[in-house]
Amino acid sequence: MWHNIRLSRLIVLGVILLLSLLPVTRLLLAAVAPGGELDIAALAGRLSSPSAVRATLNTLDTAVFGALLALVIGAPFAVGVAMTDLPTRRSLGFLLLLPLMIAPQVMALSWLHLFGPSSTLLGAFGLAPPPGTANPLLGRNGIILLYAIQHAPIVFVTLRAGLSRVPRDLVEAARSAGSSPVRVLMTIVLPMVRPYLVAATALAFVSGVGNFGIPALLGMPVNYLTLTTLIYQRIASFGPSVLPQVAALSVLIAILALLGVTLQALALRKAGHRFTSGTPARFALGRWRLPLALLGWLAILFMLILPGLALVTTAIIPSFGVPLTWNTATLANFEEVLLRQASTSRAFRNSAMLAGGAALILAFGAIPLSIGIERFSRLSQRILHGAIELPYALPGIVLAIACILLFLRPLPLIGSLYATAWIILVAYLMRFFALAMKPVTTAVGQISRDLNEAAAVSGARPLRRMLTITTPLAAPAAVAGALLVFMSAFNELTVSALLWSSGNETLGVVLFSLEEAGLGTQAAAIAVTTIMVVIALLLVLDRLGKRLPAGVLPWR
Repeated sequence: MWHNIRLSRLIVLGVILLLSLLPVTRLLLAAVAPGGELDIAALAGRLSSPSAVRATLNTLDTAVFGALLALVIGAPFAVGVAMTDLPTRRSLGFLLLLPLMIAPQVMALSWLHLFGPSSTLLGAFGLAPPPGTANPLLGRNGIILLYAIQHAPIVFVTLRAGLSRVPRDLVEAARSAGSSPVRVLMTIVLPMVRPYLVAATALAFVSGVGNFGIPALLGMPVNYLTLTTLIYQRIASFGPSVLPQVAALSVLIAILALLGVTLQALALRKAGHRFTSGTPARFALGRWRLPLALLGWLAILFMLILPGLALVTTAIIPSFGVPLTWNTATLANFEEVLLRQASTSRAFRNSAMLAGGAALILAFGAIPLSIGIERFSRLSQRILHGAIELPYALPGIVLAIACILLFLRPLPLIGSLYATAWIILVAYLMRFFALAMKPVTTAVGQISRDLNEAAAVSGARPLRRMLTITTPLAAPAAVAGALLVFMSAFNELTVSALLWSSGNETLGVVLFSLEEAGLGTQAAAIAVTTIMVVIALLLVLDRLGKRLPAGVLPWR
């Protein structure tokens, strides 16, 4: 028995080492010792170049202000959904989470087509800007706005968790003393959840630091570069020869991201000791119920529905400049990208296979790994979970550089994975490892030990106990994790932007390339299709919600 436990622990450690610690270690070595010897002066020189300093300042600027604006958007929704009797609050919460599930480049594309001079939607009402007008979304302000909308769901989810722990007794006591709901909110509720506010803002900042899709579409056309787009430009222009330079920039991004993650962890650690949760507090909105619900739907209309309609209307016209009428509406762009164009149809197939392969591998591996982790001490479990979450916490472009460094040179027996589809699959496994493990770990932790002990006493070996007891009970969580992985990987761009090669294009890469080439109607058709896939999978997840552990689906 001790031999089996030791073997399972070694397997768990080996998997975590390969998928989490190895790429990070390789990246650090390339940054501080590119020639095999420690060279801090060279690292400092790369980070202090004018382009690197300017990109760093742009990254901090957009990430900080984007996070603050995300707080302004997400906090009212969190209060309304978690603490009031707001009508349709569940639907509002579900819709607010959609930007988190939709790829950043798709979000950026929808807003570009909404407000640009060639806007099909605004043009149908005679509201489009004059031809030749610069798109107001391009540059710093547009990036900050879309960071806020893209990351407002992070604020919503984090803050909602804190608000749901505010005891009803405190709120009722303040209301009985004559305090208005607004005063109770400002003087009691928000000070109590201040750690969650800090944590939410820190997570939004981290997401902004690592975002590539939004600054690529909104910043690169006007030469407003962040660290992620600077890395992309250098790799695209000079190839692997600049790996030491981009490794240094990647480490800088990683440090900024990890500082934000550390701040979030410290804030939530303080939150655990501030108050004891009881029955969640509720505010009755009274005559303000309908006006506030209307305001919430107005915000959803502006942030999601109008940009989505802009994408749809752009996708159903033959080309830019053609007004949308019943006679000009066509599905030719969808036929082109789905059936006729070799690169786009191949990208759909590649993305489906790579995302599906990563989802299946992680779903099947998550259950035995979760069982193995349970055999470690509590402290060791926390360390292992931290290692698992490390690649997910790091920006995707940092992980892509790490994968290039790992697999550029030939490996024993299998050769080099660089410029093959396998390197993208491995990167997806590393990137979304934590996403698959979280629901399964929660489900396995809730299974009574008595079931396994009874089976062991009856003579069932560990493999049989896993197949007949743990797997059936944890299967819904594994399916949920697989769907989350598939959604995240299906149209991602941050990782595959640096790892794709001819014949191995993914949807995110093809969408970005089509938009750069001026084929915006075809890019819009791809974007609309991916949104439909994501919404369909979200509805499937919602149906699974009743069978999943609490907290797996943030809108429930």
